[in-house]
Amino acid sequence: MTNIIPKAFTFRNATVQIGSDNYEAAISKAEITPSASTVVFKGVTPGAVYSDVTEASWTANIEYAQDWANPASLANYLHEHAGETVAMTFVPNVGEDAPSVTVDVILQAGAIGGTVDQTAKGSVSLGVIGKPEIVVAA
Repeated sequence: MTNIIPKAFTFRNATVQIGSDNYEAAISKAEITPSASTVVFKGVTPGAVYSDVTEASWTANIEYAQDWANPASLANYLHEHAGETVAMTFVPNVGEDAPSVTVDVILQAGAIGGTVDQTAKGSVSLGVIGKPEIVVAA
């Protein structure tokens, strides 16, 4: 049996391209998360239990600083293009053999406003069409 040693990484120095622009300076969280359900059938005969799993659907979760003064900001881009499908490419740790991950996401607008004496942040969960394409670093 082979002993597999993980090469865990600290999330820093990432790149996040949404559409044709890079927004990593505004983003504090970017993750692409699968969601699947377990389906179980249980018959009346003892031991007649059958399990399966549904196909995963994916979501791109992003947290970002709100910036409404800059027309090119991520907050404005999401607001102006809500409902559109664009490519999102994400490299979670540039320069450390991290893979690039590309997904097609459906944009939605984020929050406007925030908590007193805090940086105004927005968060969105963007629907992903299909599943991520992962390209391992050379």
